Amino acid sequence: VSRVFGLAYAETDALAKLIPDELGITLERALEMEPRLLELTEKDPKIRRIIQISRRLEGLLRHASIHAAGVIITNEPLVKYCPLYKGREGEQVVQFDKDFSEQIGLVKFDFLGLKTLTVIQNASNFIRRDFNPDFDIESIDMEDQAVYDYISEGKTTGVFQLESSGMKDLCKRLKPGTIDDITAINALYRPGPMGLGMHDEFIERKFGRKEVDYFFEGEKSLEPVLKDTYGIIVYQEQVMNIARTVGGYSLGEADMLRRAMGKKKEKEMARHREIFLSGAKERGYELKRAEEIYDLMAEFAKYGFNKSHAVAYAVIAYQTAFLKTYYPASFFAALLGTEINNMDKITMYINDAREIGIEILPPDVNESLYLFNVIDDKIRFGMGAVKNVGLGPVNAIIEEREANGPFTGFIDFCERVNMKACNKRVIESLIKVGAFDDCEKLNRATLLENLELVVSYASKKQEEKRSGQVNLFDMGESEETTEEMLNINEITDFEDKEKLGYEQELLGIYVSGHPLDKFGEVLTELVSMPISEIHELPQMEKPEFDFRNRDAQRNDPSKRNLTIAGMISEKKVINTKKGDKMAFVTIEDLSGKIECIFFPKSYMECFEVLESDEPIVLNGYVRLSDDRRSFYVNSCRELTDESEDRVSAVRINIMTPTINEYTLPKLKQLLLSYRGSVPAHLIFESEEGRARMNLSENYLVNPTPQMAAKINELLNHNSVSFIVDGKLENPTLSQ
Repeated sequence: VSRVFGLAYAETDALAKLIPDELGITLERALEMEPRLLELTEKDPKIRRIIQISRRLEGLLRHASIHAAGVIITNEPLVKYCPLYKGREGEQVVQFDKDFSEQIGLVKFDFLGLKTLTVIQNASNFIRRDFNPDFDIESIDMEDQAVYDYISEGKTTGVFQLESSGMKDLCKRLKPGTIDDITAINALYRPGPMGLGMHDEFIERKFGRKEVDYFFEGEKSLEPVLKDTYGIIVYQEQVMNIARTVGGYSLGEADMLRRAMGKKKEKEMARHREIFLSGAKERGYELKRAEEIYDLMAEFAKYGFNKSHAVAYAVIAYQTAFLKTYYPASFFAALLGTEINNMDKITMYINDAREIGIEILPPDVNESLYLFNVIDDKIRFGMGAVKNVGLGPVNAIIEEREANGPFTGFIDFCERVNMKACNKRVIESLIKVGAFDDCEKLNRATLLENLELVVSYASKKQEEKRSGQVNLFDMGESEETTEEMLNINEITDFEDKEKLGYEQELLGIYVSGHPLDKFGEVLTELVSMPISEIHELPQMEKPEFDFRNRDAQRNDPSKRNLTIAGMISEKKVINTKKGDKMAFVTIEDLSGKIECIFFPKSYMECFEVLESDEPIVLNGYVRLSDDRRSFYVNSCRELTDESEDRVSAVRINIMTPTINEYTLPKLKQLLLSYRGSVPAHLIFESEEGRARMNLSENYLVNPTPQMAAKINELLNHNSVSFIVDGKLENPTLSQ
């Protein structure tokens, strides 16, 4: 609708990003949940019109879509059962939807195409090439304790299904030691089971801190069905087996019960309750206990996972963990190759690889493939990751070096590689990212300066060769090198800053270093947390209060004041309807990237800083209720600037209803871990009033942004303020 009304792309994009990323969201609900969307609708007549028309179109079918994984299999030609049509790629598509297809007796199978299988295959190819020609992922030891230890330490970045921060935490707490444990992790780490506390109960029982209950004693115990999950009903298959064991169901009947429970069909479940209890009575089970079990099954079946699916995922998770444990370079090279167009993932995986000691090398014309390669347990960037370098030029380079050996220098490269496939723009990009550094003694700036000259010479020479001509001067013997003949003009090389700038521009990431490296521990002191950790902060539900209330917005419990630092990698400035300028800026630190939003006021104040190509520090906040996390900027400055402001005191506001036996000891521990010279005092607030407590000299603190961020997370709201020169302020960097 925005396109039809001619709204600028940047405005349309900003508007679309305000719609919360919630399953089944409606525009009505979006307006209730997102105050900025409501504000735009009320202030801007054009956007109000767009929203009005969008609400009238909402719910209408936009197009006929094809199920991503659904395949219908029949024993007769499909056309005998239903009408077909051709998809965009020429595939045969059933005209009926899933439910109607089932009603006429067809069966739908889901085939999931997982890129992790490609990762495993490509990593196995590297291993067979470099280590063991007979390596087979299907033959690895599935009970290798070293792999389970690795998973239990939470070192699961890149490991299938186990790489989110929540999964890492669950792995550290549950400490899996078998495939059954990883299967359970897959099934338990979902909103339903976690909402019921099933993961905590599982862990307590696994480590013997709580007694395992199998419902019945002696022969009638359900231990054979529930032993793997310590007496907790986790899988749909367990529901079916309990129905068979206790209620006397057949396999088919048990499956019908599972369906009824999963789809919450009340009438069906009431009917099955009678059948189940009747069967339990016949088999001599205690009726009251059988009723409890049925109710438990009904509750767990809402969230029950298909065990066969969880086992398949657990096997793939173990296989990727095995590869990461024993062949990390091969694993990361394969993993990076599947994410070549996702810079956030590339950054995350490269940082993780570096943390475990794997060196990341820039592209190289003699060693790079199209995707990432492994050379002596180091990862060589793929030439396909370089902007302006496509598959055609890379294939031409690889074919030539495989046929006639490695390139001995830049001129040799230009003379040998087909100039029609590998044009000047491609070569320029390869020079800028250092792809000739290892085979050429001339520096990058010199190669760029003489690029036109060398490419013209090489193209002419290749043309003469194709036409069968021989250059008169080539016939005679001459000791003069091609370099001397062309009179190559050697100049001073680029500074490191320029080299890194080209890497960022053409690879989307700094490879040979990072502009922030030189700031070292100073950077750690200045920021609240690395950018990657901001994305992993736990999600909060949208607050229920009225967003039209400005005070309520200021006190939004999902807001977290933070300080970040990094380099500007992207910047987009737009005009608002009022004619003011605002900006969307991508900031990158050593760990990752985040979109930073500068509203008109902060943009005007930060304009000069945003024109700099130096590292900058930003103060602002994130909303933990945002589905796509952005950083809203209040102020910023260059990282090299030093502040003379002094914090004279730290104030911590504590809402008394939130205090428990965990909160205060943890707060004490945090304060002691940030010892310094600044006094701190606590403000206890409740409906009855407030009370102030000045802490003793034992609790003098060093008021850093990290300390503020950790206390805010503990108390679950913006509770820390710094007093600067007698004024109360939020803990920004300048303080």
